[in-house]
Amino acid sequence: QVRLQESGPGLVKPSQTLSLTCTVSGGSITTYGYYWSWIRQPPGKGLDWIGYITTNGGTNYSPSLKSRTSISRDTSKNQFILHLSSVTPEDTAVYYCARSSVPITIPTTLSEYNYFGQGTQVTVSS
Repeated sequence: QVRLQESGPGLVKPSQTLSLTCTVSGGSITTYGYYWSWIRQPPGKGLDWIGYITTNGGTNYSPSLKSRTSISRDTSKNQFILHLSSVTPEDTAVYYCARSSVPITIPTTLSEYNYFGQGTQVTVSS
């Protein structure tokens, strides 16, 4: 059973960089054929795809967030990491990490993913 767990600060100040880590257990992030994604859901809104990293380390980002987003990985710890710079209160959301077998860039529900974490609330406020 693959499990994903998000971790990181719950409160970030405007203009700072948000960093979240997704720790994966029960499967390797280097196993061929999967996409490891970050998704968020702002309050009262639908899912917003942020980006993904592939099993060979390639990345793809949402055009609207690309200039502020970086996704990397630490294969020794079986983790992938999100960095979102210059945050504003509009970046307040529940952030999820997830795995899929196909590239998903317009998610409707988390059930489209093979596995996903429980989510972590991030609030941007001074």
